Amino acid sequence: MAARIRKGDQVVVISGADRGKRGEVLSVLPTANRAVVQGVNVAKKHTKPKGMGQPGGIIEAEASINLSNVMLVDPKTDKPTKVGFRVLEDGRKVRVARATGNVIEN
Repeated sequence: MAARIRKGDQVVVISGADRGKRGEVLSVLPTANRAVVQGVNVAKKHTKPKGMGQPGGIIEAEASINLSNVMLVDPKTDKPTKVGFRVLEDGRKVRVARATGNVIEN
């Protein structure tokens, strides 16, 4: 199955506490229908010290966000768009921006 959102894509959050934020997709969890986006849904985690080189403290890290809450940004128009698919003449299946019809290269 082809993924609409992939690692490295620029996305914008369309709902939730981080609505309007943009970021790059760091990883996609397809079985859970979630993605980790840079700078979005940042959670604080309290950790204990582990050995000499690992001090304890509060660590901030991105938590995953549901894929239904993010929308792909069209690289050519720099606006959010839905994603469709098209089969080219050479037989490749590519993602296309629904708003403009531009092929999304990745």
